[in-house]
Amino acid sequence: MPSEGHRSHNELRGDVYGSVVQAGSVHGGIHIGAPTPPVRQTPWQFPPLVRVVDRSSELAALERHRARAARDGRPALAAVSGLGGVGKTTVALSWLHTLRRQFPGGQLHADLGAQSPDGPEHPGEVLARFLRALGVPAQQVPTMLAERTVMYRSLTADRSLVVLLDDAATAAQVRPLLPGGSSVTAVTSRRRLPGLTVDGCYPVHLEPLASDAAVELLTDTLADGRVAEEPENAQALVELCAGLPLAVRIAGARLAARPGRSIGTMVRSLAAEHQRLEALAIDGDHNVRAALDLSYQALPPSAARLYRLLGLHPGREFDTPVASALLIAEGAEGAAARSLDVLHEASLLVDAGGERHRFHDLVRLHAASRAREDESPEERAAAARRIADHYLASATRAEEIIDPQHRTMARDYGSASVVVADVGPGSEAALDWLERELPNLMAVIHQARSAGFPTVCWQLADALWPLFLRRKFYDDWCAAHREGLAAARDLEDTAAECRMLTSGGVGELGAGNPDRALEMFEQAARLFLGRGDRLGQARTLNYRGLALQRLGRTDEAVAYFARAATELPANGDERAGGLAGLNLADVALATGRAEEAIRHADVAHTTLRDAGDTYNAARATTLLGRAHLVLDRLDQAGDLLSSALATLRGMAADYETARALGSLAEVSERRGRTDLARTHYREALDLYSSVGRSGSDEAEAARCRLRRLEQDEPPDER
Repeated sequence: MPSEGHRSHNELRGDVYGSVVQAGSVHGGIHIGAPTPPVRQTPWQFPPLVRVVDRSSELAALERHRARAARDGRPALAAVSGLGGVGKTTVALSWLHTLRRQFPGGQLHADLGAQSPDGPEHPGEVLARFLRALGVPAQQVPTMLAERTVMYRSLTADRSLVVLLDDAATAAQVRPLLPGGSSVTAVTSRRRLPGLTVDGCYPVHLEPLASDAAVELLTDTLADGRVAEEPENAQALVELCAGLPLAVRIAGARLAARPGRSIGTMVRSLAAEHQRLEALAIDGDHNVRAALDLSYQALPPSAARLYRLLGLHPGREFDTPVASALLIAEGAEGAAARSLDVLHEASLLVDAGGERHRFHDLVRLHAASRAREDESPEERAAAARRIADHYLASATRAEEIIDPQHRTMARDYGSASVVVADVGPGSEAALDWLERELPNLMAVIHQARSAGFPTVCWQLADALWPLFLRRKFYDDWCAAHREGLAAARDLEDTAAECRMLTSGGVGELGAGNPDRALEMFEQAARLFLGRGDRLGQARTLNYRGLALQRLGRTDEAVAYFARAATELPANGDERAGGLAGLNLADVALATGRAEEAIRHADVAHTTLRDAGDTYNAARATTLLGRAHLVLDRLDQAGDLLSSALATLRGMAADYETARALGSLAEVSERRGRTDLARTHYREALDLYSSVGRSGSDEAEAARCRLRRLEQDEPPDER
């Protein structure tokens, strides 16, 4: 080391390229070399195979998909979805194990942890393990996700590889893990993952086993003759297991451990147990309960109360405002965050990411049991109402941000103080909040009638209108409005019943049930007529026209739209009259009358713009652009579609954005700008997939045009 009076000094200035070593004093040799290239390894990571029962049709479909992909020279991607314990991994492994000889490049396996108490795996961490398994030294694994993805796809580009991605949370988590080359990838998830459709994914959804197949699985697990001796009891046992393979195997394993126990004894035991799945899943149930009781008893009083009240939450996970809502009645809103920290520290809560929390399943059951034991029925009912009011008020705030034109009906809150979540500053953030909370919102809707607050049921369904309209969750849309309709009828609230019939009918229409939709619209029309509500009755004209149009009864649809265009403004609703004109334009364009479509759409655009309905005015602009495209007026079509696109992108209206993109792509294609056309088509398909419309006519048309362009693409552009 240099002395105080003789310090070394060196300085580096200017541009430096390549590696640099800068040091004050150097002793010994210096060796600088390039990184050692990866050693090619062949991983075989799949777990052992378990016998699969009654899944031959699913396995055959997966293999047909793989064979088609091989003929097309592309990788095969399939997603196996279904209820937890339904056998997704077993089916995927049964298929992939048969491919070992055809894919000598190896097998990679990762549990992506969608149901893990620690939250889903980050794809970057999975990629690091995959790269090491493929021979990349640990010190050469890049730090950035994008760089890891590039290295992974480069290493797998010339391999015949099979990959199993278990328990995926989202399509975004999966995409970086898709290998290059002629690979086969199977993804399992409790969700259907429609976002993977754009990547060519083949979906297989597993249902619980039929009764006979479940008995076969029980026979395979027990394997000692008791099933043959007690066929009726075996049938009853698998029915108690609801055909879930995991539950059947656990029941068989418990019986196998007790050779002298009859199946009938287990049937009687399970039928009498309050927590049947808990008993099936865990041996030594009382020990688990005792351990959780010890943790609970060590909590401070405020944290203990929050713990048991959170056990009343109807969904799988929740955020901090829910905890605030539960404690606000005691003036303890500020204590919610501190109490949540205490529960995390006691390992009674799991971090679900993004300031969200969830219980382990057994802990959730324990919290609910403590609420039943330590809170009065009145206190439990009040807490459940505070949760429901929180979600209703927050969803209503999101509705106001996204769709201020929606005719929001009155909301009835049961609490004096209601905690409203911060749903975001703009429409896209508010839509994201609604989508993220949709499982909880649906859980509240399903619970509300039996819990004694039916107004929340229909009002929360009503507040979800802008989410359903823009992101097309048709199953939830229809289910929410069925519950809401039943609640409105229980309350004998005709106005609410009409809203549930019309909004729910639009959902049925989008879900492909035009007959059901028309029936609902006509019921609403009769109710409006009975109330003397001429405006409400006129509004149903548009809806009935849409259902008739979908049923192929075009002339009747046009007649209804024409009546609506006249009667709605006459009864004070200019905006709805504009929507009727837009529907007339749509029919005209669909039936080859482009000039007529332009006339109707132009009037509709002016009316909707003047009414402040930016979203539907942009839809009218899109239709105008499509009509000019039909007439080969490319400049006008391009200008109109670009204008519509600019507006729709800012409104998180993915479906309408996709429609504008598809038409704009066709404009670019006709102008000979094939690169831009391909870009627009791909983005449109991605958006169609994100809203579950990848199978629509518009999406299929875009897919065919893109495929043709890619086939015609010159080699030097690829």
